[in-house]
Amino acid sequence: MNRADGYPQAAVQGDDPRGRECRAMHNDGKNIVLIGMPGAGKSTVGVLLAKRLSRDFVDTDLLIQKGRGMPLQEIVDTFGYLKLREFEEETILSLRAADAVIATGGSAVYSERAMHHLRGNGCIVFLQVEMDTLLERIDNFESRGLAKAADQSFEELFLERKRFYEKYAELVVRCDGLRQEEVLRELLLVLGTAGEPARGRSRTIS
Repeated sequence: MNRADGYPQAAVQGDDPRGRECRAMHNDGKNIVLIGMPGAGKSTVGVLLAKRLSRDFVDTDLLIQKGRGMPLQEIVDTFGYLKLREFEEETILSLRAADAVIATGGSAVYSERAMHHLRGNGCIVFLQVEMDTLLERIDNFESRGLAKAADQSFEELFLERKRFYEKYAELVVRCDGLRQEEVLRELLLVLGTAGEPARGRSRTIS
């Protein structure tokens, strides 16, 4: 069932079987996996969510950079964008995180194996942001390390990836017009943890 704006109502509210399973999985201590475009706020909001729920925080982009000893843009410049996607898949498949918040790179959804691995022990949450908002937030396209062809525009990348995000999302949070703290509140609501008290400090895995 879709809302008037075209987004799946059940996915946002978690009232379909997949959404209920996702929330139950979260409550069982499985991972919360954030997907979405560059600029959606996965890393920033992910840290806030991990602190709020006293969970570890994992940023797969940081793991890639640490493993290869170079920034993402340098990986793209040296090996090409398709190789970056391969490195991303390898990094995700090697993850053995539990009870963590995981912020994925925007291109993680190109790998069915990687997404299957993440879903096997986690709840996939799509931070949905419209194109205009992303363009307002991002001004470093040339140095951000995007896993895309050199002649592909950001708008084309957005349209290409959108269908993958919607394919794998179990819950969706719309982030346009919201501050970081408000996105965090929406996340807690769809995950069914709005009233869960923090139990201490979380740590970041990098």
